[in-house]
Amino acid sequence: MSFIVELLAFMRARRKFWLYPMMIMIVLFGGLLILAKGSALAPFIYTIF
Repeated sequence: MSFIVELLAFMRARRKFWLYPMMIMIVLFGGLLILAKGSALAPFIYTIF
């Protein structure tokens, strides 16, 4: 968890605001992969892609 806090502090201090949308997309795709692995929603997620 400290890695995330340090990353956010780095982005805030260095004015790397363009990294926020990329980090959000990575988290969303990671969440989709976790949902697609072993849930009943997997067939519906696969049809999106």
